[in-house]
Amino acid sequence: MFIQTEQTPNPATLKFLPGQVVLEQGTADFRDAASAGHSPLAVRLFQLDEVEGVFYGGDFISVTKADDADWHNLKPVILGVIMEHFVSGAPLLVEPEDAAGAADMDGGPDAEIVEQIKELLDTRVRPAVAMDGGDIVFRGFSNGVVMLQLQGACQGCPSSTATLKIGIENMLKHYIPEVVEVRAV
Repeated sequence: MFIQTEQTPNPATLKFLPGQVVLEQGTADFRDAASAGHSPLAVRLFQLDEVEGVFYGGDFISVTKADDADWHNLKPVILGVIMEHFVSGAPLLVEPEDAAGAADMDGGPDAEIVEQIKELLDTRVRPAVAMDGGDIVFRGFSNGVVMLQLQGACQGCPSSTATLKIGIENMLKHYIPEVVEVRAV
């Protein structure tokens, strides 16, 4: 098994590509060891003191390191843990979960706007941020404000504010006049 790595715009996060499907659908974001209980691989990665976050996408795993950790020393250890997991055939998640967890707002006065927002995020935003090892998930819409959650490499990325305000907010405002602001939750 050969696992490739890619840098992300977030210097604290590295993207690992095992050359096979990681998650069939959705994403899974583990921000600490306590949230990783249903993922044997994430549990193992969090046993490394320098690991502060683990994120699964369709074909990649993003790992976020502590600020004082050095990728030169940490990367080979993470590669070994990931390889060992996939070679063992162990499941990635031990129980089914809707990892994407997008907030659903069926019905209500904003239902059509919410569907338009989700469609734009799914077709124009999420594929681009997945290339950088992260995800942006819709969490709500109220009074013209779109609430989004940053995951994986996007969380804590120095350029995430610019991505939200300049990129996503401007695009949503262009296509959906009811959108007045985008905020991270």
